[in-house]
Amino acid sequence: MRFTHLALATLTALSASLALAQGAFPSRPVTLVVPFAPGGGTDTGARLVAQKLSLKWGQPVVIDNKGGAAGMIGADLVAKAKADGYTLLMGNIGTQAINPALYKKMPYDADHAFEPVSLVAELPLVMMVNPQVPAKTVKEFIAYAKTQPGRLSYSSSGAGGSMHLAAEMFKSGSSTFVLHVPYRGGGPAIADLIAGHVQLSFATVLESSGHIKSGTVRALAVTGDKRVPALPDVPTLAEAALPGFNSISWIGILAPAGTPKDIVDKISADVREVLAADETQRKLTDLGALPKGSTPAQFQQLIANDRKRYTQIILDKKIGID
Repeated sequence: MRFTHLALATLTALSASLALAQGAFPSRPVTLVVPFAPGGGTDTGARLVAQKLSLKWGQPVVIDNKGGAAGMIGADLVAKAKADGYTLLMGNIGTQAINPALYKKMPYDADHAFEPVSLVAELPLVMMVNPQVPAKTVKEFIAYAKTQPGRLSYSSSGAGGSMHLAAEMFKSGSSTFVLHVPYRGGGPAIADLIAGHVQLSFATVLESSGHIKSGTVRALAVTGDKRVPALPDVPTLAEAALPGFNSISWIGILAPAGTPKDIVDKISADVREVLAADETQRKLTDLGALPKGSTPAQFQQLIANDRKRYTQIILDKKIGID
């Protein structure tokens, strides 16, 4: 029986590689799973890349939003999908680097469930408040929060995501106490910030720049080590109040473990090609993302490095999922 399973697995891999050699991949629609609700930074980036890949491949790349459990529901769906390149994951720093460091139990083995394909973009975050909050700067917000302990709240895309970690790092660095309200993605988290149900949020510039420019939220600072071209007048948190603060997100494509290397390499090369196009670069940059393709090996190393970094941050700052 073991020999039969091995033979079948070998035959599947050989068939997939042969199909690729014949120029047949993809010969049908590809599903790109976004493990968050529509409207967030991961979703926005995924839709842009899916559109470009659809044009290049001559096959639809269909977005499937499967939000919940800090991205683990959608990630688990891909981890258990057939390893043939037709079901892919648009993961992010939360699903691939933070969750494994934060959650003791996950529905899949984070170390072996995926084949990294390519980084897509780095996503700086922005600290935002509802316009009704009487704070125009980070220092003013810190002072205000200290007069309202436990009465203010912040939204995130889910426990363990980059929005959550950035907010907890801010709370630790500023000695403030703001309640955490997790959502199923960045889109709903920002919607409730706009509605005034929460007062604060840290979200990607990619998903937030339109709301900031329209005035429905107020940007106080960006979280990276340099200002963002899409929001040139918004200072970094390090400039504004907390020297050394640096916390950004990223998004990237992964395939189920066992996907043939030929297919992984083809998808990776095609992703890098569409990301290098001037129009794609301009669209992502204008929205506040920093487009960056990579090889599978480079993406794997980034995931490993960030997991190590966030494991230490979570331990040092005693960050939990409650």
